Amino acid sequence: MSNNDLRIVVLGASGLIANTVAHALLDQGFFVTAVARQFSAAQKSRFGDCALQSEIVPLHDQRLLVAIDQADIVLNCVGVLQGGNEHAVHLEFVQEILARMTNTGKPQLLVHVSIPGEEETDATSFSKTKRLAEEVIRNSSIPYVILRPGFVIAQDAYGGSALVRSIASLPIGLPDEMAARPFQVTDIHDISKTVCMLAQKWTQGQRDWRGTWDVMAKEETDLRIVISGFRNRFGGPSQRLCIPNWSLSIGARLADWVAQLGWRPPIRSTALAELRRGVVGNPGPWIDATGIEPRDLSEIMKALPSTVQEAWFARLYLLKSVIVVVLCIFWILSGLIALFPAYDLATGILTDRGLPVWLAAAITIISSLMDITIGMLIAWRRTIRVGLYLGIGVSIFYMIGAAILTPEMWIEPLGALVKTGPAIILMLVALAIDKDR
Repeated sequence: MSNNDLRIVVLGASGLIANTVAHALLDQGFFVTAVARQFSAAQKSRFGDCALQSEIVPLHDQRLLVAIDQADIVLNCVGVLQGGNEHAVHLEFVQEILARMTNTGKPQLLVHVSIPGEEETDATSFSKTKRLAEEVIRNSSIPYVILRPGFVIAQDAYGGSALVRSIASLPIGLPDEMAARPFQVTDIHDISKTVCMLAQKWTQGQRDWRGTWDVMAKEETDLRIVISGFRNRFGGPSQRLCIPNWSLSIGARLADWVAQLGWRPPIRSTALAELRRGVVGNPGPWIDATGIEPRDLSEIMKALPSTVQEAWFARLYLLKSVIVVVLCIFWILSGLIALFPAYDLATGILTDRGLPVWLAAAITIISSLMDITIGMLIAWRRTIRVGLYLGIGVSIFYMIGAAILTPEMWIEPLGALVKTGPAIILMLVALAIDKDR
């Protein structure tokens, strides 16, 4: 069997690990079907005909079922950190995959991406369901390899890796207790090498895989050292402040609430609990089985490009949430103020220009409700771009309308209309940095 004949299905291919591994497999000439619930435009363009956009969980899409039936290797990178559906995504979905692969009547290999750690230290729904999925896989008759990477470092950044970069770009550090937790790292290319090796071995007829490997550097390190590595890469700044533990806990709880609006904050309560537990494993069995010599932290850092784009991203990552919150408050408060405490003043400005009282009231109420609506649209993840575009359009309309009806407001002492220009610029910035992937 040649590389071109081997069919590999990559589940969750829009994510950090699966996306990188899928392209590594394609570069080696394997026939890859990259599956994701939703690809970005750039990902679709790069994958081309290999991309299959489909609902993955539950396993009902006929196109996906056919792809799994025809596959020689299924790489499962589907996961959810927090959200109440961990059991369905991590356990029930794996059971569906195994049931499907058992009934194909052909030899197939399941490569499953899990998390390091021991069962006795699993304290979150995320880690517990991940561990249950591992047990189900081991008890099946399907050849398998379970990969348990540490803290994955890649050129791309998302979630926890983006958060670490952002902290490293600021003069702040994590609480000593958390920063000192063991934190073994993984070069994402080591994961790609592992999967490519398995694919090569499969083409050569090696089919008896049943292994669980911690894929990570041998070097013992901690979170403080990892952050310092990124800080040195950015050229500073040096740490001057330490985030108190209580503020992280409050921030994680707030992030849990924000997640109800469709956002995916990197410091939700589950992520914080996993960071406090630490990331540790034994890469020995993986190294022995594959012959891959993992890169340590210093080697990974040297291989990453150090560009101004990287520095910009790190500094803007946390600022993005501040921008969104400020815009939400700006629009909602401006609507509420005009609708309640400043209602008489707002309608009075219009009636002084000769407008009937009923028309002035209607304009004030409609514009206020419009402002509140824009703020709510920006707050909701799925509608933020609609809200931002609407906010820009309404702001320009307000500026033109005021220039016609109340031109003296342009030289009003507090500069209310003059400040609309910077607000538009801030919304343009939010549009520019909206995409996470």
